[in-house]
Amino acid sequence: MTPPDIILAITCTAAYLLGSIPTGLLLGKVYGIDVRREGSGNIGATNLYRTLGRRVGVLTLVGDCLKGVAPVLAARYFAPSTDLAAWVGLAAFCGHVFSVFLKFKGGKGVATALGVFLALSPLAVVVALAVFLVLVLKWRYVSLGSVAAAAVMPPAVYLFHGSRAMLLVTALVAVVVIVRHQANIKRLVDGTENKFKA
Repeated sequence: MTPPDIILAITCTAAYLLGSIPTGLLLGKVYGIDVRREGSGNIGATNLYRTLGRRVGVLTLVGDCLKGVAPVLAARYFAPSTDLAAWVGLAAFCGHVFSVFLKFKGGKGVATALGVFLALSPLAVVVALAVFLVLVLKWRYVSLGSVAAAAVMPPAVYLFHGSRAMLLVTALVAVVVIVRHQANIKRLVDGTENKFKA
C-alpha cells in the first residue's frame, strides 16, 4: 500500500469506530432502559425523544451528529482533500448504521449523515433541511422528512460540488437511509406511521 492508501485506511477505520459508538443506547442506559426494547426499538434521536423526552432526544441527535462532523473535519484538516473526507464520512456513517459494538446493527443514520454533510457540503444540507422541515411541519412524519431529505441530497451535493467521489458517497448514504426506513415507508403507505409531537 502507498502512504496515501495507508492514511485513508487508518482514518476510515478510526471514523468507523467513532461512528459505531451507540449514543442513544448509552444515554438510555444512563436512564436505566435499553432503548432497543422501547418504542420503535431504534437507537436514534426520534425514539429517544419519544421514550425519554426532549432533552435526551436532543442529546442523542447532537451526539450522533458529532460522530459525522468530527472525523470529516479531522480528515480535512490533516489531509485537505474533499474526496478523502467524503470516504471518511461514509466510514463514520457505516459505523453508526452497522456498529461493531452492536453486532453490526445500529440506527438509521440520519443524524450521523447530517453531521457528515454539514462538514462536507453545508449548502446541500440547507436544501435537504428545508425539504425535511416543510414535510415534517406539514404532515408531522419525521420518517417522511428523513426519506425525502435523503433523496434530495445527491443532486444537491452534485449541484454544489460536482465531484464523482462526493456524488457516489452521497448516493450510497441516501440509499442506505431510505432502505433503513422501509418499515416506516410501509407504515406511511398503510396510514399507521406515528406522527411527531413536539
